[in-house]
Amino acid sequence: MMKDKFPQISKQKQKLLSRIKRLGGQIDAVQRSVTEGDECADVLMLLAAIRGGVNSLMAEILEDHVRLHITHPDRSSESPEELTEDLISLVRAYLK
Repeated sequence: MMKDKFPQISKQKQKLLSRIKRLGGQIDAVQRSVTEGDECADVLMLLAAIRGGVNSLMAEILEDHVRLHITHPDRSSESPEELTEDLISLVRAYLK
């Protein structure tokens, strides 16, 4: 299990790594589906699942970033203005 491979990694990080691994499996499924000539609708459904997984992963990491860096600016060497601009940039990238 992943816990055995990465004993020094927190449970939260293990959860994120599991999500990333799952996304990799989904991407492999798309590649197989295209290679095998599956119907376009089937490929699109696989891609929609990937998009949902990526959006969920991005939301989780963005939330962690806000909690760790924005709400606790004493943990960062950046000024409040820099932290604010960083957050705005991240949200804009997330919403694209």
